[in-house]
Amino acid sequence: MKGKINYCPVEVTLKVIGGKWKVLILYYLKEEKVMRFGKLKKLIPGITQKMLTQQLRELEADALIIRKVYAEVPPRVEYMLTKYGESLEPVLNLMCQWGDKHRNQIETGLKRKAV
Repeated sequence: MKGKINYCPVEVTLKVIGGKWKVLILYYLKEEKVMRFGKLKKLIPGITQKMLTQQLRELEADALIIRKVYAEVPPRVEYMLTKYGESLEPVLNLMCQWGDKHRNQIETGLKRKAV
């Protein structure tokens, strides 16, 4: 699949924000605007420091977030969405709405039959 041109828009989107953690990171950055690594780590239970670092680097490489380092002792690093990253806000908002609407069904494990 290397070098393959993707024509499916969902596949293109998932290449950028897919995986277990990226959408959560983007959601919290959307809500808080600016966050430090430690706060992100606390907000996302189950993510390891190594995985959070990797996901943040990938989001930065894809120009969705900015990593700002302050020349202080100890060093302070903050993360925020870029304008490009902010373009995902409608997607994140729709995901939140869907999750709110279907939370009970998902939490109880009930599945509706497809019509």
